[in-house]
Amino acid sequence: MSAGLLEAPPGARAGYVFAHGAGAGMKHSFMQALATALAGRGIASLRFDFPFMEQGSKRPDPPAVAHAAVRAAVAEAASRLLGLPLFAGGKSFGGRMTSQAQALQPLPGVRGLVFVGFPLHPAGKPSVERAKHLADVQLPMLFLQGTRDALAELELVRGVAQQLGERATLHIVDGADHAFHVLARSGRTDAQVIDELADTMAAWMSSRA
Repeated sequence: MSAGLLEAPPGARAGYVFAHGAGAGMKHSFMQALATALAGRGIASLRFDFPFMEQGSKRPDPPAVAHAAVRAAVAEAASRLLGLPLFAGGKSFGGRMTSQAQALQPLPGVRGLVFVGFPLHPAGKPSVERAKHLADVQLPMLFLQGTRDALAELELVRGVAQQLGERATLHIVDGADHAFHVLARSGRTDAQVIDELADTMAAWMSSRA
């Protein structure tokens, strides 16, 4: 992997390997804002770009290539965040590729997965096919899902979490879409949503560190 972006606050309690989505890389404002918010709560993070993003392509990498990138990033985080409990996952595509990699062969040292908007199905095509591999993930999983997410109908997400049993924790972000944007009429701001995500992630990771 190329050089990632490390945010490591003094006295960090855990580290998060934070993969980006299919449409924007590690420097996207959402990725930056959430990494900064996590650092303020004692959670270090390592962001990285998948090869397709490094190459300027709009077509996401095949799963095998994406899985290799995730493994490289986990190894990099382990070497740069010595001794910290590690978690992995990411935004949309990044979280899905991380979970697929874990399902095929456990990521060394990773204690749990955090999905920042798991992309359960294409927009307008409700399905749970993309979640089938999660049955093979023998780690705690945190799902952060918005109520307006077009890529994850809430009742389907609830069903997936129920099937996973105690391994799954579902946190619902009221009014948020797949990008965790909220409408002005909701009375909330995107910045407040970032804080909610960071609070939830930090508490969940700290409890498992």
